[in-house]
Amino acid sequence: MPELILHHYDFSNYSEKVRLALGYKGLSWGSVIIPPVAPKPDLTPLTGGYRRTPVLQAGADIYCDTSLILRELERRRPEPTLYPPALDAPARMIAYWAEHQLFRPISLYVSGTNQDLLPPDLQADRSRMRGLAVPDAETVARAARRNAPPARLQIGWIDALLADGRPWIAGGAVSIADFAVYHALWFIRARSDRLAHELTPYPRIGFWMSRMASFGHGEPVAMSAADALNTARDATPAAPRASSPFPEDPPLGTRVRIRADDYARDPIEGELVLIDAEEIAIRRVDPAIGEVVVHFPRLGYDLRAV
Repeated sequence: MPELILHHYDFSNYSEKVRLALGYKGLSWGSVIIPPVAPKPDLTPLTGGYRRTPVLQAGADIYCDTSLILRELERRRPEPTLYPPALDAPARMIAYWAEHQLFRPISLYVSGTNQDLLPPDLQADRSRMRGLAVPDAETVARAARRNAPPARLQIGWIDALLADGRPWIAGGAVSIADFAVYHALWFIRARSDRLAHELTPYPRIGFWMSRMASFGHGEPVAMSAADALNTARDATPAAPRASSPFPEDPPLGTRVRIRADDYARDPIEGELVLIDAEEIAIRRVDPAIGEVVVHFPRLGYDLRAV
């Protein structure tokens, strides 16, 4: 049984980010395919209701959000690194921009253009995750047209970044910036080549994307959701490492609620067992599988005492 289990689906761009990182590090992993929309009854016992995809499982430890998942992969397999020290600051900043500014217009442009190729309830599910009214097809198409210009503008920025001859997005080495930018551009062609013309004018981007794709996906092993739940039920969460809280943080042992601070804000509750500058982890007990520890990144999540 693989040590790492990824809960994902095929056209999830964030899943592709992690799949590619698994390939870059040459890891084997269990592959559990989950529904692209709610409900996700075989995933909820592990996460407590976290809505985003993917989720990484290691026994009874559950890792949410790709920014933390990649850090966990780095901790378990330090080489080859995703965080070269000389590029750490610019790579982090570029990755944050790619996740929060680049991908949103691309996702609206691509999803609105490819409505007929996506699950029919996908737009409704994503609107509910953001607390918005469910849109009709013309509303989605208008959003696609409105977001095409900002998507094109930022694709041009990526090409300009590569114009100095750098081999990778942040400079002379592979970093998290490459994976964050790649998954946004990968989504343009995830389901069809209808929008391939948006990348055609940029051969530098095409060459870089080909080298990224060559990392592959490592060694996936198909698993069922039942297998993953049994793995969690039979495991014990790893002992948390030492915490380094900020003065404003609640003390360990506090019952807390954590949720994303932008969308998919379903709250997850549990006992705070780890907190530092990068990570928050809570212990929760599910009647189906027993005790699990769910891990989140610090940035992008709101933590409060219950």
